[in-house]
Amino acid sequence: KRCYGDRLSTGWVFPTAVLSLYGFFANCRPAEPFLTPYLIGPYKNISEEVTNYLFPIWTYSYLAVLFPVFLLTDFLRYKPVIVVQGLFLVTNYVLLCFAPGLTAMTFLQFNYAVVTSTEVAYFSYIYSVIPPERYQQATGYLRSAMLTGSTLGATLGQLLVSLAGLDYFYLNAVSLGILSVAFLISIWLPMPQQGMFFRGEKAALDLSAKGQVEEEASAVEEAQDAEEAVEDGAGSGRTQGAGGSTGWCSLHNVVYAGRLLWSSFRESYSSKKLVYWSLWWALATAGYGQVFNYIQLMWDHIEPSSTSSVYNGGVEAICAVVGAAAAFCVGHVKVTWDVWGELSLGVFSAVGAGAVFLIGLTSNIWASYAGYVIFKASYMLLITITTFQIASNLSMACYALTFGVNTFIALLLQTILTAIVVDETALGPLSIPLTDHFSFPFLQFIIYGSYYATISVLFLIRGMYTACAQHCRPKQAMDQEQKEEPKVEMPSSDRFCSDHRQ
Repeated sequence: KRCYGDRLSTGWVFPTAVLSLYGFFANCRPAEPFLTPYLIGPYKNISEEVTNYLFPIWTYSYLAVLFPVFLLTDFLRYKPVIVVQGLFLVTNYVLLCFAPGLTAMTFLQFNYAVVTSTEVAYFSYIYSVIPPERYQQATGYLRSAMLTGSTLGATLGQLLVSLAGLDYFYLNAVSLGILSVAFLISIWLPMPQQGMFFRGEKAALDLSAKGQVEEEASAVEEAQDAEEAVEDGAGSGRTQGAGGSTGWCSLHNVVYAGRLLWSSFRESYSSKKLVYWSLWWALATAGYGQVFNYIQLMWDHIEPSSTSSVYNGGVEAICAVVGAAAAFCVGHVKVTWDVWGELSLGVFSAVGAGAVFLIGLTSNIWASYAGYVIFKASYMLLITITTFQIASNLSMACYALTFGVNTFIALLLQTILTAIVVDETALGPLSIPLTDHFSFPFLQFIIYGSYYATISVLFLIRGMYTACAQHCRPKQAMDQEQKEEPKVEMPSSDRFCSDHRQ
């Protein structure tokens, strides 16, 4: 029994099941779609500071802690960071339930910034404890668990508000109980033996197996030599308890991790195609974050929650289902993404831009709900395509780094948008209504719509150029082949490897 239990805990089933359960409960937050009505309502009564002061704090804090948390996540081997995420989620709702005043809500925004910055640990943990042949299967389980949890949480919140008439305070109390379960589940996660970059020999092997260029291969070999030096000096290099100057925190280990990070970075962004996909990821995610953060304020401006029924939870549940259906369709639609991918980014970005313009121009709450569903569904569709295209061409170590870098760039752009569009120190005069209808929340979304329209134009132009270039290239190749005499050539292993790397 003991051997069976040890084998189960060190296999792929147990950590995947525990992490999926954690993802389900951590994303099941019935109160989240009703955060803005709760903050501006009688319990917190901070309506004047929500837009121009409170929400920007989260953006600035997120940018400040993202990169340090990303490095600590791998250094601490993922599990401690996931446990901290669960603890901070609990703390978040303790503050929402029991801490009054603007100061407490200010600390809450920083607290939640730590929560969002630790999401990279959730997505990267599983790749350090399971075999590579289980990556795709485990990833599907984790994303399904997150989606199911968010859908159930939004649906439950809407039912409790609309049918049971539950007060927003008790909705936060229910969320606190659910997140406490998530925190307890995180403690049961097995501890990985090593990270991908710190003590990441496995990641280095994955990178070399990917067929890197000679310069990157030599960098990895130098890093491996440094790692061997660590093992020779420490004696027990693979022992978890190895401490001291030659142990886990040794200079050689840090140098090795830095070289592997640089090697992974070069692999990730050495392809122009991956650079374009990553560029869309960063640009679109920045705009999506702004729309997501301020959509509840927009809805409350159109139909005040104090005098109208609120259906935010139902809308978020529909968005989750539609987004899941769109993501599911991506896996079953056969498209030559190398040819039509960038054009698809431009077309669906245009759809998203039109939806944001609808949100900004309408005074009908149902039209605004519909615009948000269309916008979020188009974003989920494109982010799924982008993630697949990037991950399919990189090792998991490189994907984790790419995820972190792209998220950092997106957050930097989002911070710039926040400082220019939202922060009262930048555009304070725009908070004064321009007309009876065209006030600042509407103007804010017009700016976001224009931002997405710019992204759409850029990728439509690039997509049409790529499609035309790919369409004309076969004809030119055929004409050249007809002029040349046919040659019989035996393929060599060197040529095969070169073609494979390309």
